[in-house]
Amino acid sequence: MSNGPKIEGKKKFTLPHIFVILFTIVLICAILTWIIPAGNFDRVMDEATGREVVVPGTWHAVEKTPVGPGGFLTSFFNGMINASEIMIFVFIAFASTGFVIKSGAFDGLVVFLMKVFKGKSSIVIIPIFMALFGLGSSTVGMFEEWLPFIPIFAAIFIGMGYDAVVGLAVVAIGAGMGYSGAVMNPFTVGVAQGIAGVEYMSAPGFRILCHLAMLVVASIFIIRYALKVKADPTKSLVYGDDFSELLGSDEIGTKEFGIRQKLVLLDLLAAIIVTVWGVNKFGWYFAEISAVFLAMGLIAAIIMGIKPNDIGLTFAGGFQDACTACMMIGIARATLIVLQDGNIIDTVVYGLSLPLSYLPVWLAAIAMLIMQTGLNFFIPSGSGQAAVSMPIMAPMADILGLSRDVAVLAYQFGDGLSNIVWPTAFAAIMAGLAGVKLEKWWKFVFPIFFALIGVQAIMMVIAVVTGAL
Repeated sequence: MSNGPKIEGKKKFTLPHIFVILFTIVLICAILTWIIPAGNFDRVMDEATGREVVVPGTWHAVEKTPVGPGGFLTSFFNGMINASEIMIFVFIAFASTGFVIKSGAFDGLVVFLMKVFKGKSSIVIIPIFMALFGLGSSTVGMFEEWLPFIPIFAAIFIGMGYDAVVGLAVVAIGAGMGYSGAVMNPFTVGVAQGIAGVEYMSAPGFRILCHLAMLVVASIFIIRYALKVKADPTKSLVYGDDFSELLGSDEIGTKEFGIRQKLVLLDLLAAIIVTVWGVNKFGWYFAEISAVFLAMGLIAAIIMGIKPNDIGLTFAGGFQDACTACMMIGIARATLIVLQDGNIIDTVVYGLSLPLSYLPVWLAAIAMLIMQTGLNFFIPSGSGQAAVSMPIMAPMADILGLSRDVAVLAYQFGDGLSNIVWPTAFAAIMAGLAGVKLEKWWKFVFPIFFALIGVQAIMMVIAVVTGAL
């Protein structure tokens, strides 16, 4: 899952630690409770969804209840209690999917396909591998796990007569689009849907369509560049750069893709099918979905022949790895607690919605996409961004006449793809792993990034106009 860069290296730009950012946001919100007028919207029960929704045009002033130092400090404890269901779900899902990831099933599949296409210069391998990386990101939240493949793919595409930028793009853009078009990623779309109060894995068909649309557009851009470089190597953005050290990298080539890895992939597929069935037929939520993830992880462990004590150790390691993300969710939820205790969250939503209310609903949806994309510059964590933004974006969707699923889509679009371009996220790390200078990566990727933002905007409009979400 994506929680920000983990690989150390020389950086030209750094932000404070994510906990510092979130703590500051909560502090600012507490100060605002003394400044912003308190107010509430009327709410009614939506029989179709079974949740309370805001009634547009009913904002009214109420008595001020500013949050003092005591309320500010206790908001962190209360925030974690409030977000406990989501945090526990992330703990279980992260530890369980760790068995699938550590089995090497996805790694082995990638290596298997690399061997199948070895020596073949067919350009079709670009969308194939991008789709494969996107699949891992969309389902079990793989992102950092794909980083070791960047130098390998950079070297492979150099050997095929292209350049390192093409190899970098296949991995980075593939993973970014996987997050943006995620169907069941429990650490991003799952968290956002939980906070927004919408059904987990809702509208999977439309999200898959979004992913495919982005895949087609990105593939066209990358293939055009790859063919140009192959026809004339001097057209490469990295022409003349030294990649001799990169070409000696072959660590991934030993990954196994035997019967065990194939069975683990079947285990993952079965978990997806069971989850979709349970959610749609029985209305399963975090408790039942966590059970499915837990069963999937245990079955993967049994398939891989992991001993019981090692299973326990792996779970313990998974819980430790998930701790930072879960703490971000809890700390970020303190923002909601402060805004609610100060009775200003509805005022904030009302103020933000006013300029958007003058726009057509489809244009307001695009504005939400832009807001989320910009927010990811400052909070380059999927779960952290969801915890901060969705308590505001969900009721704002109610006011604007949009479905909350549209708000979730704007969030996942804004979170996923920008991770590969913002310097506060993974851009510098990914470029460095491929031996590509950051400014050259930006020169290549930003046209694709803006084109994909355009695709996302179009899909937002389609979702609103057709009622697909």
